[in-house]
Amino acid sequence: MKVVLFCGGYGMRMRNGAADDVPKPMAMVGPRPLIWHVMRYYAHFGHTEFILCLGYGAHHIKDFFLNYEETTSNDFVLRKGQTELLSTDIADWTITFAQTGIESPIGERLRRVRHHLDGDEMFLANYADVLTDAPLPEMIDRFARRDAGASMMVVPPQSSFHCVELGEDGLVGGITAVSELPLWENGGYFVLRQEVFDHIPENGDLVADGCAQLAKRGRLVAHQHRGFWKPTDTVKERAALDEAYARGDRPWAVWERDGASAGARA
Repeated sequence: MKVVLFCGGYGMRMRNGAADDVPKPMAMVGPRPLIWHVMRYYAHFGHTEFILCLGYGAHHIKDFFLNYEETTSNDFVLRKGQTELLSTDIADWTITFAQTGIESPIGERLRRVRHHLDGDEMFLANYADVLTDAPLPEMIDRFARRDAGASMMVVPPQSSFHCVELGEDGLVGGITAVSELPLWENGGYFVLRQEVFDHIPENGDLVADGCAQLAKRGRLVAHQHRGFWKPTDTVKERAALDEAYARGDRPWAVWERDGASAGARA
């Protein structure tokens, strides 16, 4: 199944200054950028056809893959000056690099790569900056059995803040942690059918337009995931993932947990 990755945003909260033009999916976690971790997740489950919706800082992503160093995340033997790889990451990947505009909303980016889907009825989509250990085959199978236009993975609220109930007299009636509220957030992992394009207008958004319209028609389903899920919207969040990687705490690396049969260990 093809995987559409949205990797053309500015990622302003991840930037260190005006001279830093690296797009958020290229922020490093361990020896590889975020987008690589997301792609390895999908490839582990057999989905190796990727469509990258490029925009801001596209040359960084292109250069990374055009000059890809397999030895960074694979074991190898150096014999008489020649490198013999014991495993590979991307040898079986097909990657389409598509410029979808600098200012384009995500829905418009998706519209601009529709022809690259080759008419496939179902496909996957992702923001390319969120890591998870969610069971992808289960997510896909559940959606395939449903009569729906889209599936959105949802996760419990991640905020550490508390909500305060106020009475008209200003007295506090209760305090509840956001994480304990019966709410769910968009987790950024989608399984979509071509039907979603019927509800995304020009310069529209995937969620606010496409998914919202499908929800009104009873054609949007949710996959609830309470396991590992971490966004990287800020430098602090990216640094926390990098530190976790360094100490070997990386539950999103399902290719390590489930064995090396689906590719290299990183």
